[in-house]
Amino acid sequence: MDREKGVRLMFAHPSGDYAITEMYSVPDDAWYLELDLVRDRGTHVTAIVPDEDPAREPTVCFDSRGPHLGIPYEVMRWFMDRVDARIRTSHARMRLRPELVAVIHDLRQEHMGAIDDADFPRVLAAKVPR
Repeated sequence: MDREKGVRLMFAHPSGDYAITEMYSVPDDAWYLELDLVRDRGTHVTAIVPDEDPAREPTVCFDSRGPHLGIPYEVMRWFMDRVDARIRTSHARMRLRPELVAVIHDLRQEHMGAIDDADFPRVLAAKVPR
């Protein structure tokens, strides 16, 4: 997958047959988690977890162009557990008041990553409606 990435993480399944590649796509404002079969270096399942827009739902896509592949249940559980963890992390702020979520979204769009994590609380405090 060729995306403008800020972060790229890889996790190997204990069997060594599968791996998860987790990356952030800046243009999509979303995390992509890919389940790869190591021996053919192919991505067979992709989960997309939107990070900025509370109206967008996470989705899971299967590679329909490739050959039929039976993925063991244990591997799918491992992958979906990782997807669930990313959803919880990415959507934690979505439990905030809707107007705060909108402020955070607008700030991220306005500054496009130019706000350091250390500066974000100060910038956010200046924009939060009372």
